[in-house]
Amino acid sequence: MRGLKTETMRRWVAASDVVRVEGRVTRVAGLTIEATGLELPVGALVELDSHGGTVQAEVVGFAEGRARLMPLHEPAGVAPGARVLATSGRLRVPVGDGVLGRVLDGLGAPLDGRGPVEGPRVPVDGRAPSPLTRGLVDAPVGTGIRAIDGLLTLGRGQRVGIFAGSGVGKSTLLGEIVKGTTAQVCVVALIGERGREVREFVEHTLGAEGMRRTVVVAATSDTPPLHRLRGALTAVAMAEHFRDQGKDVLLVMDSVTRYAFAAREVGLAAGEPPTTRGYPPSVYTLLPKLVERLGTGARGSITGLLTVLVEGDDLQDPVADILRSLLDGHVVLSRRLAERAHYPSIDVLASVSRTMTQVVSPAHRRAAQRVRELLATLEGSRDLVEVGAYRAGTNPRLDQALKLQDGARRFLQQGAGAAVPFARAVAELEALAEKAPA
Repeated sequence: MRGLKTETMRRWVAASDVVRVEGRVTRVAGLTIEATGLELPVGALVELDSHGGTVQAEVVGFAEGRARLMPLHEPAGVAPGARVLATSGRLRVPVGDGVLGRVLDGLGAPLDGRGPVEGPRVPVDGRAPSPLTRGLVDAPVGTGIRAIDGLLTLGRGQRVGIFAGSGVGKSTLLGEIVKGTTAQVCVVALIGERGREVREFVEHTLGAEGMRRTVVVAATSDTPPLHRLRGALTAVAMAEHFRDQGKDVLLVMDSVTRYAFAAREVGLAAGEPPTTRGYPPSVYTLLPKLVERLGTGARGSITGLLTVLVEGDDLQDPVADILRSLLDGHVVLSRRLAERAHYPSIDVLASVSRTMTQVVSPAHRRAAQRVRELLATLEGSRDLVEVGAYRAGTNPRLDQALKLQDGARRFLQQGAGAAVPFARAVAELEALAEKAPA
């Protein structure tokens, strides 16, 4: 009889996804809150009584009969002995057409003052599609950026990292891509950004035209680390919903490095040991899970553009290094080019798209190869030419490249608000390649 009651209770819990369990706060240490009386799994949501109302938190671990919680909001007002009440199994966020044109926080709540978001809700901790059900990356996706579409063509469902230091035009480039892309839906995740930049990105960088098919998820730098961590997953869950409807989605995350920072804070607070640069082992598990949830599905696709902050322009940073191995290509923004007012400051020779050969025509591929060779010739002799040590006629190939450098510079540079259609970018590339030395 007792076994029957236990099984009945287990089925009820599984069906309702709600567990009414109550505990008490015993300790607050740094980012974590410890409570007794909670027999809940990792990831379960709870509410804590505080002097200012309630604080939502999540179970991140347990030890010695106490659950370790991390708040999703500021825990001010939580006192010893405060009641902790289990609320639901997992964090769920709204998805569907109702989120388009909206600005939401990392938990899916509206930030734009336009009322609640209508639509179904899904858990944020989804799973990557099976490798054998994924569609092939076999069609290009236009970005409106001539240098990318011509020389670093992205495939529909590709995951690409934009590697950049601070102040080299990263946010502007992302906004131009969102406005100029051929994707049907855009999901923008601003993780760990300054609060000032959110409104600027929405109103100035994207504008009304860019927001029409876009949802912005913003978890600013002042939010708790778990809020930032969940903000990235909220954006991915929304993108997955549109992909499962057969749509082509562009997911822009700025930045995945700050997602890793948040994961480091959560892991260390939960008691994990630090490894390289203080990152706990869980970071190296979370990053592949995040990346693999993007890409093609059985029907639609998620093309991922994830910005990677390189501290001191060091491309060997641990997060940058692991992401370079996980992603399907990388676009490097150069501080040297930005200092010369060369925008977008894309270092074409340091960048690569691993799926380009699968999504472009043979003529496009040959044109891109010739122009890359032209740029390599110019770069290899740049110091020699700039100091005036090169004499014309010494190297016929370099002489021809020097004649074409202004045309190459015009092709690679592009002003804000001047999106170039994909077909036109390819035509201009092929015209430049015809003049390049064979």
